[in-house]
Amino acid sequence: MQFRQQALAKLQSPEELDLPVRLARPQGWLVLSVALVAMAAASVWAVTGSVASTVDAPAILTYAQGSYVLQSPVDGQVAAVLAKEGERLPANSPVLKVRTGRGEEVVRTIAAGRITALAATLGQIVSTGADVAVVEKVARVSDPLYATVYVPAENAAAIPDRAAVDLTVSSVPAQRYGVLRGRVKSVDRTAQSAQRIAAHLGDAQLGEQFTRKGRPVAVLVGLDAASATRSGYRWSSADGPPYRLDSMTPASASIRLTEQRPVDWLLP
Repeated sequence: MQFRQQALAKLQSPEELDLPVRLARPQGWLVLSVALVAMAAASVWAVTGSVASTVDAPAILTYAQGSYVLQSPVDGQVAAVLAKEGERLPANSPVLKVRTGRGEEVVRTIAAGRITALAATLGQIVSTGADVAVVEKVARVSDPLYATVYVPAENAAAIPDRAAVDLTVSSVPAQRYGVLRGRVKSVDRTAQSAQRIAAHLGDAQLGEQFTRKGRPVAVLVGLDAASATRSGYRWSSADGPPYRLDSMTPASASIRLTEQRPVDWLLP
């Protein structure tokens, strides 16, 4: 009964205009002020600030023109092996001699380069189109190395010209010598198949490896030169490793993408 009387009394005077207004305590004003300042700072940062992100992708050190697979133009038996792995040869140089029913045929290099693999051995029977060697297209010892990075296709459009790239090279301990520095030179326009990658690198296994999660886009990265280092390239450490780098060395790349304003994430 007591609660009923109180409810009726409140209905008769709902606004209680005769009661004094209570102001917020000083602590409450302080909290509100801090919250407003933080919101204002966040709004300014969202419009004027920028956020840099990166994309990580597998890479391999190569010369710019890649490699090619040398194939036998005839059926026959290998009568002589005229080149050695690691040997640098000019274009049209003899690599193998194949004995056929019509005599001996010489298998020659198509372009100048270094023999990175010999698949044919003395006495082996080869058929027309069989892979007999892999030749890396490099004419001079002084030719610079590049890194080919295989980036997921959905990230390729966000890579700006001359973007900075950090490369962790598999043959170089990163804890001791740091990462290799470079910059993007070009971004391919189309995604690459396993066959196309294999043709460029001269290795079918690499083609399968780089397309395991989908067809990537190839990004060519120029390595920053540094005459003061033993490797000839710039590292995050002062000197880098005390040896030169080899082509066809695997690496992992971190490419800096275009900076974005936080407010762009909220806009359609």
